[in-house]
Amino acid sequence: MSAAAWIAVVVFVAAYVLIATEWTHRVTAAVGGAAVMLALGITDAHGAFFSEKTGIDWNVIFLLLGMMLIVAVIKRTGVFEYLAIWAAKRAKGRPFKIMVILVLVTAVASAALDNVTTVLLIAPVTFLICQRLAVPVVPFILAEVMASNIGGTATLVGDPPNIIIASRSGLGFNDFLIHLAPFIAFVLVVYLGLCRWLFRKAFTYDADRVAQVMSLNERDAIRDVRLLRISGVVLAAVLVAFVLHTTLHLEPSVVALLGGLLLLVLSKLDVGPVVKDVEWPTLVFFAGLFVMVGGLVATGVIEKIATAAADAVEGRLFLASMVLLWASAALSAIVDNIPYVATMSPIVADLAAGAGDKGDVLWWSLALGADLGGNATAIGASANVVALGIAEKNGKKISFWEFTRYGLVVTVITIALAVPYLWLRYFALA
Repeated sequence: MSAAAWIAVVVFVAAYVLIATEWTHRVTAAVGGAAVMLALGITDAHGAFFSEKTGIDWNVIFLLLGMMLIVAVIKRTGVFEYLAIWAAKRAKGRPFKIMVILVLVTAVASAALDNVTTVLLIAPVTFLICQRLAVPVVPFILAEVMASNIGGTATLVGDPPNIIIASRSGLGFNDFLIHLAPFIAFVLVVYLGLCRWLFRKAFTYDADRVAQVMSLNERDAIRDVRLLRISGVVLAAVLVAFVLHTTLHLEPSVVALLGGLLLLVLSKLDVGPVVKDVEWPTLVFFAGLFVMVGGLVATGVIEKIATAAADAVEGRLFLASMVLLWASAALSAIVDNIPYVATMSPIVADLAAGAGDKGDVLWWSLALGADLGGNATAIGASANVVALGIAEKNGKKISFWEFTRYGLVVTVITIALAVPYLWLRYFALA
């Protein structure tokens, strides 16, 4: 590797250590790492701010910004309190039953929409439920964000890496449903069992608190019926546009931003307090992380790793699929899975083309590894970073290692389940 590549690796590793050890705030570490790469010429202004391959992914930033604006307006209607009381009453105040409801709703919604949007919508409800029942909120947030990454794996629109894979491979929406959705449904069943074990200390039952919640009328929580109706119409339009974005020729980021601005105008709310509710530190963290990963891409570090792995398994399809599965999981845990998949896709396209009719298994290995591997660490997927930002803003800081302690277990088990699935479906029974 070149000297610039080694410098990029050192800067990225140093920033990663700072994020993992929390010696400094993760935003400071990410922005600091990006600044060093810019100052040393590892990347430049064009590469950092304008390049699709090495720059900040503005589609992700503006998608988050638009949805954060929508959530900031909706929460003023009282509908999150309504949903919190409704869910708690349906589960009769039993914490694990509540977690099951929230996990399933999150997973299904992530498959239909995308995992970041779902986390933004479900997190406020979770905080209110846990506050009402006096149970720790962190295990519920962790369970939901990991469920969002699992559920998002099932469809083309559920996780951003899947969109990249679809555009490179020519695979369609139905292909993802047929090949990934049945397996993800099975993984969700296993994951619920994992939740019962991993978060068992969180399922405390306070009879007095439960009695108070059961006596509440959820309808009383709605504070602004007019704003709720307007928000419902705008949100529904945004969600429909997400599903139809290819037909409409609109990027999801544009849809989200237009929806957020439209709702802000129609709400007639004071803009200042609404804008303050946006998770600005999370957006800045993403920008810094994208620039650092872009430095690794620009200097050829990620491509060199990916090419070396591809060369090592060329001609051995099952070995290639296994290496791709596990390597994608490992690398997606370290760098955000979006730039990783964007870099790896051309290499997988060449391997798949050379493998003939069975080559599609490599695309499914890449999708499963990158999507499920995002659960391993706090910065492995966009939804993770968003969830940590929301938690911190609500006074419940989740450390890098607290997330990773649970995320690694979930990742290893879900990736291990993918091994027999890929072997049986695409090799043994093909």
